[in-house]
Amino acid sequence: MEQLTDAAIRKSFINATRSEVSALNLPAGFAGLDWDNLDYLGWRDPKMPQRGYLITPLEGRAVGVLLRAPETSTPGNKRVLCALCQDVHSEEDVYLYVARRAGQSGRDGNTVGTLICADFVCSANVRQEVPATPIHPDPAAVTAERIAGLRQRPTQFLHRVLGR
Repeated sequence: MEQLTDAAIRKSFINATRSEVSALNLPAGFAGLDWDNLDYLGWRDPKMPQRGYLITPLEGRAVGVLLRAPETSTPGNKRVLCALCQDVHSEEDVYLYVARRAGQSGRDGNTVGTLICADFVCSANVRQEVPATPIHPDPAAVTAERIAGLRQRPTQFLHRVLGR
């Protein structure tokens, strides 16, 4: 992902009010993010834990959505699959994040949701070393395929937020 500035991040949101954007807190360690190994930028607001943010490239520019996390997580014995990284081996919690739709539809109260790793660790998940198997003898090809899928799925979610 292309490195973003604070101003570019704040300008990217399509479903947030000016006051929501001005109140957002950047992720911890923002200055040291490894942009080369991020497929999207996602984080939970450290001061407002029920608020999350997801920014991904769309049609040549960074586009962000404000997300709402659930008040409680899924009980520990229930595992759900993140819709973005689709990592079946991850032990991370997965939340149903909800986003207001962009434009008038969102102002009217319409929302869309998707399952995302609670702490937005998808980029690290898809880069985990994969063992060679008879079905997938080339682990590097599997990793490349997983990264390509992760770059595509946040864009699909943004299209739903935009009502496309």
